[in-house]
Amino acid sequence: MSFDNVCKYLAEQYPLDFGRWLLAVEPEEIEVLKTELSLEPIRADSVTFLRTAHQILHLEFQTQPLSNPPIPFRMLDYSVRLKRQYQCAVVQVAVFLQETSNEIAFTEEYRDETTVHRYRSLRLWEQDPALFLDNPALLPLAPLTRIESAPGLLARVAERLATIADREQRQNLAGCTEILAGLRFEKDLIRQFLREEMMQDSVIYQDILLKGRQQEALAMVMRLLDLRLGEVEASLRERIGGLSVEQLEALLERLFQISQVEDLSAWLQQQQ
Repeated sequence: MSFDNVCKYLAEQYPLDFGRWLLAVEPEEIEVLKTELSLEPIRADSVTFLRTAHQILHLEFQTQPLSNPPIPFRMLDYSVRLKRQYQCAVVQVAVFLQETSNEIAFTEEYRDETTVHRYRSLRLWEQDPALFLDNPALLPLAPLTRIESAPGLLARVAERLATIADREQRQNLAGCTEILAGLRFEKDLIRQFLREEMMQDSVIYQDILLKGRQQEALAMVMRLLDLRLGEVEASLRERIGGLSVEQLEALLERLFQISQVEDLSAWLQQQQ
């Protein structure tokens, strides 16, 4: 989803700010950890790993509480794999973007007959907006925080965006803000406060929209292929995952002419 891409962009663009927020300390240094956890494909568009001198901060951004595998088990899985690979402490935070009453958003542990694993769940709609309004890196998340008046909150966000001196940064953050605000507010209300031309000039805004379109097309292709051919082997899934938006849309059009795995392999070979 494009919402996940926004959060990943923000965390990786402003790792120190996210580290200060979620670790409640001043990291001496912090880096974005580009890692391959290869037991299965990771959901890289919503997962971010930030590494300080002594620990790894694992951020999992969620719009919906239900997933497969479930979030508590996934947090356990990531923790074990990160500790095995990097031999250091792992701090995990599941950040829920969209208000829900589902118990998963209020759960902070995985538990079975032999194991208990704990992590943090942070629900943005419960957070004080002041922290987010005072920090440009967190500003796009402000529309999802605790609210008394929707117009009042959006007006304060727009005012803070207007004070960012760097034009490119202002445009990128405005684009991120517009996308995340769409989780909560109607587009017409958002456009009353955020100027459309400022948002759409943002390079990251366009990139995020493209990534969201690519993910939607990929998910649809994989669902239809599984229905037609059964579960597609990992090597073919990897090749399909590397297709562009245009190639995925072409595959969707061709899909009903593909009746066996050999047809799919031949089509993929043609794309190379």
